[in-house]
Amino acid sequence: MAAALWSRTRQKHRRTSDEALIQALYEEHGRALLAYAQRLTGDHAAAEDVVQETLIRAWKHPDALVNGKGSVRGWLLTVARNIITDRYRARAARPTEVAESPTTTAVEQDHADAVVDSMLVMEALDKLSPGHRDVLKEIYFQGRSVTEAAENLGIPAGTVKSRSHHALKALRDMYGDKPEAAKLVAVNEVAV
Repeated sequence: MAAALWSRTRQKHRRTSDEALIQALYEEHGRALLAYAQRLTGDHAAAEDVVQETLIRAWKHPDALVNGKGSVRGWLLTVARNIITDRYRARAARPTEVAESPTTTAVEQDHADAVVDSMLVMEALDKLSPGHRDVLKEIYFQGRSVTEAAENLGIPAGTVKSRSHHALKALRDMYGDKPEAAKLVAVNEVAV
């Protein structure tokens, strides 16, 4: 029991002395550290983070502060510089992020769903009559208007409208309430 009490008292004393050490370091060297870090980073918030990280490292390595191998401020400034250098190198190692704009297209992460959807559409189109299939290809995949599709296929515009209507109805009848029907409709809407 006495050993446990002694251990707790010692830990509490150590915690109090560690807090006092960090407080004393901050009071004595905090402004110089912040000014140095801000000069190196050019950013006040980043400099504050560097000072905090420097003090955490001092707290983790209190023996480095009292080893008599130079000044405490020199050690703290060296640690701050190393932290800034590490952060700079980490940022330089990562590729720069490019904002999405009309000139840059988004990178598609996984195109497996698109491949499956296109296979489903091709399979469904193969089940249609050639006349219906040709009309859907012209309107949905070539992006042509009814008039343009009619001219391209050499049939009247009314026939294009009729075949398009009957082809989509046939697709809905083929797939009914199956999940494939929902994908097919979604692909058709995208193609339009």
